Amino acid sequence: MEQSVMTEKRFHLKPATTIISELNPMQKPLMTLGIIGAIALLISVVMTSGWVQGILYMIGLALGVTLLHARFGFTSAFRRLASVGNVQGLQAHMVMFAVATTLFAIILSTGFSFTGVTPAGYVSPVGVSVIFGSFIFGIGMQLGNGCASGTLYNFGGGASSMVLTLIAFIIGSTIGAYHFSFWMDTPSLPPISLAESTGLGFFGAWFVQMALFALIYGITIKIAKRKNPPSMKPLPTTSGWKKIFRGSWPLFTAAIILAILNALTLTVRGQPWGITSAFALWGGKTLQAIGVDVSSWGYFAGATGDALSQTVLADSTSVMNFGIILGAFIAATAQGTFRPKKFKPGVAGAAIVGGLLMGYGSRLAFGCNIGAYFGGIASFSLHGWVWAIMALLGTGLALFIRPLFGMMNPKKSDQFC
Repeated sequence: MEQSVMTEKRFHLKPATTIISELNPMQKPLMTLGIIGAIALLISVVMTSGWVQGILYMIGLALGVTLLHARFGFTSAFRRLASVGNVQGLQAHMVMFAVATTLFAIILSTGFSFTGVTPAGYVSPVGVSVIFGSFIFGIGMQLGNGCASGTLYNFGGGASSMVLTLIAFIIGSTIGAYHFSFWMDTPSLPPISLAESTGLGFFGAWFVQMALFALIYGITIKIAKRKNPPSMKPLPTTSGWKKIFRGSWPLFTAAIILAILNALTLTVRGQPWGITSAFALWGGKTLQAIGVDVSSWGYFAGATGDALSQTVLADSTSVMNFGIILGAFIAATAQGTFRPKKFKPGVAGAAIVGGLLMGYGSRLAFGCNIGAYFGGIASFSLHGWVWAIMALLGTGLALFIRPLFGMMNPKKSDQFC
């Protein structure tokens, strides 16, 4: 769903004064309810699992607010690039990666931590599972109209179809956990870190990745000049300090904030931001509650298996996910845009298929657009780059599948919101 899918509505460029005057009124009762709920959950998290979990939950709230205010897209960025050559979303990704890579290099090379936990990035093997998993994830996020982060913040923001996408995402992730051992036996290379596996060190790997980000950014400029794609038009907003709470945020501003929040997550819990491992856990705990022994599955070995016997509030990824949903809900009610609507049967079918593909693919690929793409590349992992390429290829195929569900692809005549 993400930036272009908020009910697929198009906003045409208008004078700033007109845009400001069209802001929806704040939904104060709902916003108050969201704030009270967020505070209540914070208290529960702290009392159950301590202040470290509470801090991670608050980082999740900030992530949800940022994603919603900027309608920061991963799915939409790939779709617009593949369909009409719009590069604004991908350019924002490169800015986000540049900031995150710089911060991660400092943190990982020095071992800096606020909690005493030695930080470690997401560096995973590259093999059949990653190639296939990221490819079907790319298809799934275009059918489900949202990636992992997009599903959560759009769900919190009132997008009705995200209910189906999220449920299917959890089911797909659980099935992927069941098949995890099979896929881990398929051919693969060992985990490869551009910093630690190549002899470059963190400074050398930082330089290589910054050069790659600059190269990609330069290529996007050439693409934009050649294809002259439609631009993304601003959402209704306001001015001054009110823009922080009521208006839309620039993509580049959100990119920098997301990078800082991811780095902060790394220093607090010792791992970067992730989303989908919680979905497998939620599915596993649900099956366990009805008598299915999921502890024997290969995926739930070690620390992951220990989470099955603990409260979900002890799982850092889960509490961050709850924070994203609530943060997006509060931001949407502050903007006055929380208005769930009915969706067409075709969209419902696509949401279910897309959620299943994303859930299954994320388990095979060691993460989603956040854990594998964002966290992997920022951690100097080769698998993050492979994930990006395969997900983009999956997006290209999905453009031919979306019309089968009655879903429109971007056109040259569109104006994106």
